[in-house]
Amino acid sequence: MIQDPATGTAPGPQANTPAVEKPRRRRRGGTSLLAHGESMVWLTGGSLAICVVMVLGLLVLVVYQGATTFWPRPIVELTLADGTVRLGQITRENDYRVTQAMVDDMAPAIQEKARGLLVDGEGDAHRRLMRTGNFEMTNTHFNWVDDFAVVDEKRRDWALVLERRSWGRFYGYPQSFLIDGNPVATTPEAVWREYNRYHDDISERFERRYELQKYDFGKVHSRMEDARLDLKGVAMEYGEDSPRYTAAKKIFDEKIHAIEARKNELTQEIGLLDAENGRYAMTLKTADGREATIPVTEIVRAVPSNRLDSGDKVAVYLSRWREFLTADPREANSEGGVWPAIVGTVIMTLLMSIAVVPFGVLAALYLREYAKAGPLVSGVRIAVNNLAGVPSIVFG
Repeated sequence: MIQDPATGTAPGPQANTPAVEKPRRRRRGGTSLLAHGESMVWLTGGSLAICVVMVLGLLVLVVYQGATTFWPRPIVELTLADGTVRLGQITRENDYRVTQAMVDDMAPAIQEKARGLLVDGEGDAHRRLMRTGNFEMTNTHFNWVDDFAVVDEKRRDWALVLERRSWGRFYGYPQSFLIDGNPVATTPEAVWREYNRYHDDISERFERRYELQKYDFGKVHSRMEDARLDLKGVAMEYGEDSPRYTAAKKIFDEKIHAIEARKNELTQEIGLLDAENGRYAMTLKTADGREATIPVTEIVRAVPSNRLDSGDKVAVYLSRWREFLTADPREANSEGGVWPAIVGTVIMTLLMSIAVVPFGVLAALYLREYAKAGPLVSGVRIAVNNLAGVPSIVFG
């Protein structure tokens, strides 16, 4: 046994074990934040937050603009310095910079007021976009009106806005209500009373006429085309000199006779509806003194905006929303409703879901369970992953 010369005793079990030093931590003084990826995480998170705020802001803007579009605005009559009188509704307004060149292009009566805004050849001005309608008379739906050009502004009680089936809106003052060309009311109150008395029945007859024209006439023409194609098929297969064609021609003539009888019935009914609706009309005077006679059957809605109380405004607002969601578009899709678009979108989505879901499930099972790794499969997987995060129209 080896003894310790200093103590004369044998060493313990750990006497020959070398001392183990604790590992020193490396200093991170020279390591950049970019190397740890934290800056990219913050950049990605910040970008995502900005995108979310932008999307939410856009949605809020769309909802606000859409919600306020149908609210009945007051009708104002503006008299300009050059003598022009405009009647309509203010849709929006903004500030802009007036220059000397713009002033030189203005009417002389307005130039005098515009020059007072100029400082060193420029000046700040405010203007409003006015929906004036009456397109068949003015060839425009909107007009910008400068505040400095306005010499008088009024809101007359009996100013009306007519929402029509064609030509857009019409603004004017009611003068008379006509039945068979004869005036039965000549004061604004009486004209408005007669309009409300007949308009609902006229609208029902118009809707009935529309259904006959669109659906019943469509069925008649479809039956006629089917009969013609059947006869044409017999002629191509057996010839026009064959007994088969002679028998088919007889059946064709009987079908056409019945179809023509139904077509005449529809034409007669539509004629009666048109004749009855054509009896009623309303005469209005525009802001510049001209008169126009508007058939009541062309009027979707008449709104005396300056005479409405809160309840009436809410009723008009809701009726416009109902029309927007349930009616067909009119005026080149600038007015009316979006019901066909809603139905088309729903039908297309359902059909695509029915057609795509089985193929999608089968493709997923094949890629997951049976497909061997390779360039084609990798390309498909990359495409699927990209499609999951990119709108399909952009991906296409």
